[in-house]
Amino acid sequence: MAIKNKTAGVLQELVLGPLLLIDNKWVGARDGATFDRRSPYDGSIVGTYADATQDDILAAIKSARQAFDDGEWRRTSSRDRAGVLMRVATAIRTNADALTAMVIREVGQPGQRGTVLRAAEMLDYYAHLIMDRRDEMVGDQDPHAIGLIVKEPVGAVGVLTNWNSPMSLAHKGCPALAAGCSVVLKPSHLTPGTALAIGRFFVEAGLPPGVLNIVTSARDDGVMAGQTMAGSPLLDMIAFTGSSVNGRKVMAACAANLTRVSLELGGKSPHIIFPDVRSIDEAVEAAFLGITTLAGQACQSGSRLLVHESIRAEVVAKLKQKFESVQLGDPLDPATTMGPMVSAAHQERVISYIESGKLSAQLVTGGGRPTSAALAGGHFVLPTLFDGVDNHDLIAREEIFGPVLAVIPFKDEAEAVRLANDTMFGLAAGVWTEDIRVAMRVAKAIRSGTVWVNAFRESGLWTMPAGGFKQSGIGRERGREGLDVFLETKSIHLKY
Repeated sequence: MAIKNKTAGVLQELVLGPLLLIDNKWVGARDGATFDRRSPYDGSIVGTYADATQDDILAAIKSARQAFDDGEWRRTSSRDRAGVLMRVATAIRTNADALTAMVIREVGQPGQRGTVLRAAEMLDYYAHLIMDRRDEMVGDQDPHAIGLIVKEPVGAVGVLTNWNSPMSLAHKGCPALAAGCSVVLKPSHLTPGTALAIGRFFVEAGLPPGVLNIVTSARDDGVMAGQTMAGSPLLDMIAFTGSSVNGRKVMAACAANLTRVSLELGGKSPHIIFPDVRSIDEAVEAAFLGITTLAGQACQSGSRLLVHESIRAEVVAKLKQKFESVQLGDPLDPATTMGPMVSAAHQERVISYIESGKLSAQLVTGGGRPTSAALAGGHFVLPTLFDGVDNHDLIAREEIFGPVLAVIPFKDEAEAVRLANDTMFGLAAGVWTEDIRVAMRVAKAIRSGTVWVNAFRESGLWTMPAGGFKQSGIGRERGREGLDVFLETKSIHLKY
């Protein structure tokens, strides 16, 4: 498959063809099967990929197992491992235009260049982190003994990445490689292109055979590959990003072998605006971007907007203007501010939630598909705003994963905290207030892995760990914690 680099005007072959990467060899599926990924905007073919069989998946797992047990990677110095990561980061930057076009076309959303460049930054970050990482010593408990607390790679790891942010493999799979693990990477069948491109960069950067294997599969909507990996006794750990429903299935499959799991799952994130907010316009802009970025197809989307009743009318009016200013269209067009849903099936799912919302809350704007003939070929949903939502309504309880915002009023701080925590999820939250005492009380009271204060999703602090409480996941990604999850702790007792 070829991607046109529109800036340079040259053809860049980032993906070598409908091939899998197994043991540093590019091979087709054993039965020769392939599948097409079609654009969610106009249905055109974005790429054609190998449709791995179960035997292909097992071969990739065996390759990773052998590479970890018998190979050199986990014994390679941190400096040399870091060198590989930094060379891949350079390749990502060199090919940023083509990678951006690939992500935009497969995900269907504009504005993806930042995610590509952030992936390169993340690789550089982990490269430097592993060179700076230190183990510990216990030396004063006994005059004739020294204890060493050392961290070692967890082993062969299966990584299942999400479709809505394919470049997330930089903070999901690459820390495993940095730690010295071997990896079987299975990207979503909806957005596999960038994983294969980056796999090529790793091979060209000198990664040893079997350390990174990449399998693409659309069989049973990718479930076969994921379940085969999660149920394999040859893998020491599974790192998964996806819905809480699928996270439970992965965890159940891992239970048979007590395989370690790291799960980054769904959310129904509360975004709270107190009446003393410095700028209502700033808070509204953050709330708007918090639900329309990626067309709401992000686990950290601020899908529940808790607004103090004294400013609710003003906030809703300003949001209505914002929602109605959204430009739907071709995600490659710079004028487009929001693209379609990732698939026809997901479009129908989001529409069904909107119809449910119409029965229980006040529809302010949006509420269905656009009527423009120019958008008829895409899986579009109008950005939809509901007011007067009860926290027990379906649209306030379940993760819609679309551009649907539920405004829920509250009277005081205690009610805001109660409403925020009244959910099975605990992934992210936002708080807007000028009172530092309120900010800290609420941030500490909310049971969530991330809380932004006077910001939402973008604070500039991009190495902070991320993950969830309750049914939003297990473990953390990004930051030092994102490396630690792929390390085992060993105690060595030296008597002398």
